[in-house]
Amino acid sequence: MKIYISHSSKYDYTNRIYNPIKKSDLSKSNTFFLPHEDKNKIINTKEIISNCDLVIAEVSMPATGQGIELGWADYAKTPILCIYKKGTDISSSLKFITKQFIEYENIEDMMKKISDFIKK
Repeated sequence: MKIYISHSSKYDYTNRIYNPIKKSDLSKSNTFFLPHEDKNKIINTKEIISNCDLVIAEVSMPATGQGIELGWADYAKTPILCIYKKGTDISSSLKFITKQFIEYENIEDMMKKISDFIKK
């Protein structure tokens, strides 16, 4: 499965999403696109999203760029899974682009829930 990871650029994505994904068994059986991994590389995110099987969006921190990415995913009919830290007040407009939400307590909980979701 090809999976695009979407997040706010202000979020600590390296430690809270990228590294846990890279260390997980999920990275062995899926291809993850981590958009900010190589900050010097210019990429066509819109095209990448339209060719993915899933977008996982960490939505604990609102971000305009992420909203654009999720709009592209919705338009391309790429399924979207929104994940967010427990206690976060997420945007109510997200319910118009997906019905798939996962609330997590910590990184371990997040990774277990993502893994369970992907295995379904």
